[in-house]
Amino acid sequence: MIPVYIGAHLSIRRGYGAAARRAASLGMTAFQFFSKNPRGLSVKSFDRPDAESCKRFLENHRLKAIIHAPYPVNLAADDDELRSATVRCLLNDLDICDACGALGVVVHFGKRSGDVLESYRLIIRTLDEVLASWHGKARLLLENQAGEGGALGTTFEELTQIRNLTDYPEKIGFCFDTCHAFASGLWNGNNTDELLARGEELAYWEHLEAIHLNDSMHASGQRRDRHAPLGKGKIGLEALRRLIERLPSSGRVPLILETPEQKDDSHPQQIASFKRLIT
Repeated sequence: MIPVYIGAHLSIRRGYGAAARRAASLGMTAFQFFSKNPRGLSVKSFDRPDAESCKRFLENHRLKAIIHAPYPVNLAADDDELRSATVRCLLNDLDICDACGALGVVVHFGKRSGDVLESYRLIIRTLDEVLASWHGKARLLLENQAGEGGALGTTFEELTQIRNLTDYPEKIGFCFDTCHAFASGLWNGNNTDELLARGEELAYWEHLEAIHLNDSMHASGQRRDRHAPLGKGKIGLEALRRLIERLPSSGRVPLILETPEQKDDSHPQQIASFKRLIT
């Protein structure tokens, strides 16, 4: 299926509405953004009229958008103060997400050393605490991890089981990152049939809401999360094409590039190259 919604991560330096307009001006039909400072767990008092202008633009121009949660968010945090800050931060992101008309907030699964079952318990506790207070349309989108610093959150089994064990599974979706799947060894570019079948068996693809379309600087299984421009990494355009074309959800979910831009290889150029390959 040919993707309809494709774009890249964009800055909100000039506001949410300006980011939406920039996406359209670059020929994108989707984009991702940080709703606030990505380096902290702050709660932002945001400009609602600006957010509403973003929502109107998305609706009028048939664009899709997602928000990425700040980097310090860790669903597996075992410190009460840190978990409380994480909950407040994510509720703020979800509020901004709804106001902007975006689909959901992408959040990393979490990192923690020690007992794995205790890590899962903490993740479920954090998710339940956030979602018990959330009644909007936006969903939290759990992203598969690359395996740096530990294997937590690298498998479909973990992601789907965590969703199923929460009190609010209907408020949770998934974001599939191609580089992370490659880095963790979940996908090596040649086991696409197996990947698709396992995801279908576990109802992972059924709840997929976004795809991070990234190439990888390093080989599969090395657990190194370093993105490369599309077609200039170890995955390659052909393997990415085979995967995206066969995903039944690729026509409805946004494909978002988080790849480096180079002088002769901007995001619009990378997107154009990929679209030529699949049409």
